[in-house]
Amino acid sequence: MPRIELRTEINAPKEIVFDLSRSIDLHKISTEHTNEEAISGKTSGLIGLNESVTWKAKHFGIYQILTSRITEFKQPDFFSDEMVQGSFKRLRHEHHFTDFNGGTLMINYFNYKSPFGF
Repeated sequence: MPRIELRTEINAPKEIVFDLSRSIDLHKISTEHTNEEAISGKTSGLIGLNESVTWKAKHFGIYQILTSRITEFKQPDFFSDEMVQGSFKRLRHEHHFTDFNGGTLMINYFNYKSPFGF
């Protein structure tokens, strides 16, 4: 299964970065260009363990609907979300947070299986 790794250094405490990373409201702001909207489940505030959100967004000219659920949660160090419904065969997104140089190192892993193979 393919895996994408993204490392980001952030000049803020990991407790703040952790909460902002699970903010439905911040996600809406950061994806305005794709007109993403939370249409069911947790649609505002901070998402937590066993909660889900369904997003509607336009990517590549096609509207898509994706539902993900928070499946693991260890505040303020880690959480993961997994696709419950959507266009991928499988999608798991891990969020890791560690103290780093007076701020936070955020590492995101995207593990996915494409809907139509390679």
